Formats: sequence, C-alpha cells, structure tokens
Amino acid sequence: MRYQATVNAFKKEGYSGSQAEDLMIKNVRLADKARTVFINECVDEAPIVKIALSIGPFGATLAPAQEFDGYYPPPYGPMGYSETESTRNSFDEEDTEGEQTSIDALSQFHLDRLLVFARNAEAWEKIDIIAFETIPLMREAVAIRKAMLGLGNALATEKNIRIVDKAWWMSFVFPAGRFPQKSIGGQHRTVHDILHNVFSLAMTSDNKPLPIPTGIGINCTAPKHLFGLLQEFHHVMAGLHNLSPSHPWLVLYPDGGDSYDIKTCSWKVSSEDAKRSWAIDVTDALKVVLVQQECRTVWGGIVVGGCCRAGPDLIGELRGQIGPLSFLTGRQRET
Repeated sequence: MRYQATVNAFKKEGYSGSQAEDLMIKNVRLADKARTVFINECVDEAPIVKIALSIGPFGATLAPAQEFDGYYPPPYGPMGYSETESTRNSFDEEDTEGEQTSIDALSQFHLDRLLVFARNAEAWEKIDIIAFETIPLMREAVAIRKAMLGLGNALATEKNIRIVDKAWWMSFVFPAGRFPQKSIGGQHRTVHDILHNVFSLAMTSDNKPLPIPTGIGINCTAPKHLFGLLQEFHHVMAGLHNLSPSHPWLVLYPDGGDSYDIKTCSWKVSSEDAKRSWAIDVTDALKVVLVQQECRTVWGGIVVGGCCRAGPDLIGELRGQIGPLSFLTGRQRET
C-alpha cells in the first residue's frame, strides 16, 4: 500500500496536509477491511494474512519515475534525469559531503512518511510489515536504515505512539539484470556491494548503530534475471552469515515480465510464452537457493510472490509450482 504517496505529492495536487494524511491512512483501513472480508469468506481454516506497508523509493515520486535509474535531483542526488545532458546517479568519491547530504535528505523523506502512519495508533497496529521496495541506490538503503533508527527514537519519545516492533525488509531492483547505481567510471555496483552496505554493523548515526532489516531481496525485476542474481545473493549472504548475527528472510517478488517505458508511461507486454513459463521460471530460480546445504542456516525463511503485472493468475500458478517443495520443513512458508 501507498508505494508512491507522500504528503508533499498530495499538496502539489491541492490537498491540505491533513487531507493528505487522511488519504494515506485510509489505505490501511481499506487493506484491513479486505483482510477481514477474505478471512470471513474462507471455507476452510483461515490463513494468516498480514498487511505490508509499501514504501517506494524517493525516485517513485519523481516524473518521470526514477526507481529504475536513480537519477535524483539535489539534495537527494548529484543530478536529476535529463534527456539532453549526460546523467549520473553517484557522487564523486571525493564528494563525501554531497553523499552525506543526500543520505540525510533521503532519510528525512522516508522518516516523514513513516511517521504519518506511526502517529496514527489505529493504522499503526494494523500494519504488520514495512516493505521498502524497488531501491535503486545504495545510499538510499543507508538512508532507510537511518530512517528506521529515527522511527525507533520517535516511538520511544513521543507519548502518543505505542511501541510496536515491526518486521521490515528492503528489496532492490535490477533492470536488465543489473543494479542501477553506477560508479563515476560507469561500472554497476554489485550484489556484494549492496549486501555489505545493508548488513554493515559499523554504520552509525549519532553514535547509535543503524538497524538491520528483517528481510532482503529483489522485486520488480524480470524472472529471466533471477537465476544469476539469486546465486550472488546466496553466496554473499553465506559469507556475511559468518561475520554477522543477522538471519534475514529472503524476499523475492519479480515483475510479470512486461517492461515499463518511463517516457510514455506505458507497458510493453511480454510474449505469451514468457507468461506461460513465468511461474516455472521463478520457481527454478528459487531452487538455486534451496539446493544449497546451508540454506536454512543463511536464511530465516523465504517470501515469494509477484510485483508489477504479476496478477492473480500468475500468483496462482506460482503457488502451484512451489507447493510441493519441502524446503521449509519446520519453518513457515510464505507466498
């Protein structure tokens, strides 16, 4: 829920701040109502249904959308998207001030949005998971960790907020199978770079360690790229597991295989063959992790599903494919 919504975005359309917050909170109520209706309609034993608060990246609020490229205007990045100029989404290595200013601005952006929900006791209690999605930049991942630290501080100091621990994950996007952020030299940052950034125990803010997410993964990425990416994710996490006490869930929800054109704001539909093989392709990629001996020691569990253009039919097929797998014997399986 609320992937793109921010108070400032609503204000630009003529809504007041309070109206904007009411609209954002309304989504939580609608999700909770849908959950109740679904549970009541279940003939057999009702499943556990959780509500995830969808928090898109800063780039999702821009026009054209920048969650797949990460061209953020100052102070959020070195420069915004341009059709005429050469663009970049990373700061020079020497520009540590610009990098830190960007992290601080992105952190405040995410914290402000989180507090809209946290300060509404009714909505906050209905939210089970916070999902930071489609992250295209490593510094935004750091900013999110800092925002979660700020949220914890707010929960501890504001008397009208009840402290409720939430599971939270960060999922990254890999258009064309590569992470959008590039070095000044033009090299794409790697899965190794991302995960060491997310699970670093050395990062602090005001002398406090930045929190580590409950889950990590991939979303809004074509299934054909998952095989290699999951190999990298598992290999890096297996190494990090020996250095860090974290035991994250793997979160995987690729797109339906269609590609989005940010200029025309339209979808290019994938072939019928790709649609027919979608669930098989996702399951086969997932097996890359499942066949590893240390799977259960590296990952706390696995969440698998679909993102953009992966509708109910594809999800139903996916559930049929992964249903027979016994990779989480003794653990909870989520779809």
